[in-house]
Amino acid sequence: MVREGGQNQQVERDLAGRARQAPHLVALMMTMEYRVAIESDLDLLAEWNHQLIRDEGHRSPMTVSELRERMTEWLGGEYRGVIFGTDAEPVAYALYKESATEVYLRQLFVRRSRRREGLGQQAVRILRTQLWPQDKRLTVEVLTANGPALAFWRSVGYEDYCLTLEIMPGKEGE
Repeated sequence: MVREGGQNQQVERDLAGRARQAPHLVALMMTMEYRVAIESDLDLLAEWNHQLIRDEGHRSPMTVSELRERMTEWLGGEYRGVIFGTDAEPVAYALYKESATEVYLRQLFVRRSRRREGLGQQAVRILRTQLWPQDKRLTVEVLTANGPALAFWRSVGYEDYCLTLEIMPGKEGE
């Protein structure tokens, strides 16, 4: 994995001392590592994608097996996957595609047990400063009923741009 910034033994000792004093803040100071997602990550990515669908309230009925197949197609095509970790433990992933004018972030997921530690913000910072070009528009789609996600994306700099409205089959208009 590639480390965000450098580390030395003194920093490790400082973090250990701070962990004893304020354990809830340690994750914010941990070094986030990242690497390109590879074929051996597909099972993990499919399971995390399944959790993401449930967590965000999406209607997709896809199974983990179907999500694995779709992820295989995406990563073999125009999408790029990145696995983020701390201390060699995978904690998050991002899935995005890049066009001539835009980087579209399709998915960002942080493990349920590691949320509210600043890891999502660190992942976005790495994407923006180390992986994505600085001269392209960055977009992400968020379900309007997912208030925590809307707040997160706004907190890392995204601004409201579009709202998609729909009428589902079988619904009568007024």
